[in-house]
Amino acid sequence: MQAKQKERQMGSLCPENLPPHAVCVPFPAQGHINPMLKLAKLLHQKGFHITFVNTEYNHQRLLKSRGPDSLNGLPSFRFETIPDGLPSSENANSTQDVPSLCYSTKRNCLAPFRYLLSKLNNSASSNVPPVTCIVFDCIMSFTLQAGQELGVPVVLFWTASVCGFMAYLHYRPLVEKGFVPLKDASYLTNGYLDTLINWIPGMEGIRLKNLPSFIRTTDPDDIMVNFAIGEVENARNASAVIFNTFDDLEYEVLTHLCSILPNPILTIGPLQLLLQDQVQESVVNSIKSNLWEEQPGCLEWLDSKEPNSVIYVNFGSVTVMTPQQLVEFAWGLANNKKTFLWVIRPDLVTGESAIIPPEFLKETKERGLLANWCPQEEVLMHPSIGGFLTHSGWNSTIESLAGGVPMICWPFFAEQQTNSWFCCNKWCIGMEIDNDANRTEIERLVKELMNSKPGSEVKNKAMEWKMKAEEATSRTGSSYMNLDKMITMVLH
Repeated sequence: MQAKQKERQMGSLCPENLPPHAVCVPFPAQGHINPMLKLAKLLHQKGFHITFVNTEYNHQRLLKSRGPDSLNGLPSFRFETIPDGLPSSENANSTQDVPSLCYSTKRNCLAPFRYLLSKLNNSASSNVPPVTCIVFDCIMSFTLQAGQELGVPVVLFWTASVCGFMAYLHYRPLVEKGFVPLKDASYLTNGYLDTLINWIPGMEGIRLKNLPSFIRTTDPDDIMVNFAIGEVENARNASAVIFNTFDDLEYEVLTHLCSILPNPILTIGPLQLLLQDQVQESVVNSIKSNLWEEQPGCLEWLDSKEPNSVIYVNFGSVTVMTPQQLVEFAWGLANNKKTFLWVIRPDLVTGESAIIPPEFLKETKERGLLANWCPQEEVLMHPSIGGFLTHSGWNSTIESLAGGVPMICWPFFAEQQTNSWFCCNKWCIGMEIDNDANRTEIERLVKELMNSKPGSEVKNKAMEWKMKAEEATSRTGSSYMNLDKMITMVLH
């Protein structure tokens, strides 16, 4: 009975002569916008009208970095905005505070999103097909309520790893069992975080320190712990849950997750490989999502380098470090004598501009390139790249894997700790830096990755995973077929 009622609703919302209309809503951070835009392009290629919803703050950043006409899109691929509810920022070109964003979007975004949906469905003025589905970032679950009110399918897109999702799903048991919150701040340094947590399915051998970092709190009312619990548990109410990963990579955790969640779970990654295969239209391909302006010349510089000779260094869009940590990374890179491409965002250093020692610049001028930002996917696919020093964000991890590039991992926060543990212990494609990140350790690990037998083994394993990723996104692969399955089963 309910299925027939939904069919009638869908039929009335999407007349036969109009394309289906997907509204895509990423969390307003670089690492979430990128994969959502890839998915939106794939849906557009499959015949969907797309409305891509950024926050007003990030919309302005995109226009600044990409140019005033960069978000004009197409008649069938449009951009809209909603406010994020945060006060105006003095620095309008930096990453917003993640806990503040989480708190604000949950409290303030439902009403403007409802208004946007109403505007889109006003056929007299919108000039677009009626909204037939919503694809939302898991941590923007206010969209779930709006979609249910509208009576359309709502698909949850978890833009991070399956292992990260499973870890968050066990935040509540961690609280109930008394592991979280920490008794006091000394628990951060007294070895307590080495406690083995052997009861999370598919993650045997993991320790507290390898779980998403928000548990490192003494506050029972911690915003991020409670936010994470609520958002992942909301996943049960979505029409389906999709992941930017592939079956072979996270098979064990996926199997257990399918027995926990009641909804369809589909892997559709690595998205960049699906995108390369399916989306050919030049106008759609030209729509980009980098919030910082890419520095020209990086790829041309790499063209002049030998295969597997360059270590690429990028800590993503959110990681921040102290001035001392920056200096340690600099001299660790200088002392190993390897060629490197190092991306240093303007806001990488806590509270101030990133200042590189002049002696470092003099020492490395013949073999190093510093950039504010770069086209990372193309860099990681470049044959000269032999290793990636990374913060272990999921986009960086899956892009590195798609390029067959081994990693040196320095996880910063959230589920990056979990990604790093899987890279180094389960998938055998990485080596982890201690949190202190001293120059001696950095020098040693770069040399080991680029010049030793253990490094060659990690590189070979990365190439094996690259081949499996390519198989998953081929015409007969699991990710390719899952994308079609999602469209047929849920979104049409």
